[in-house]
Amino acid sequence: MILRDVAFNRDVTFSQILRKNSGLTPRALSICLRDLQEEGVIERVADPIDNRKVHYRLTDQGRDAVPILTALTQYGIRYHSDRVFKDKQPRELGSLYQGHQDFMLGRLEEFARSSRNRVRD
Repeated sequence: MILRDVAFNRDVTFSQILRKNSGLTPRALSICLRDLQEEGVIERVADPIDNRKVHYRLTDQGRDAVPILTALTQYGIRYHSDRVFKDKQPRELGSLYQGHQDFMLGRLEEFARSSRNRVRD
């Protein structure tokens, strides 16, 4: 959930992540953020205006995980919409994230395009 929040909410702060995840304690969030940093998936960046404020963003390695998160999101909004949306209606990914296909598919999009070109040749 934390990786999802950092991936889909660019330059997210500690308090924003905490607010979006009810039941998550500040201590647990601190530990998870530290682990994700140590794994090289996210980076901690000081706010250019206010040094006391910290943002979290994906590293290159973290961006490679976005297609996995995208697939899990697609599954959830389609098959568990009763838990995800107030109206309990399933959604398609494109309706929620219009114009973000390049980011959400990452290198998989390049792979798919190159595979299609090889099949045609």
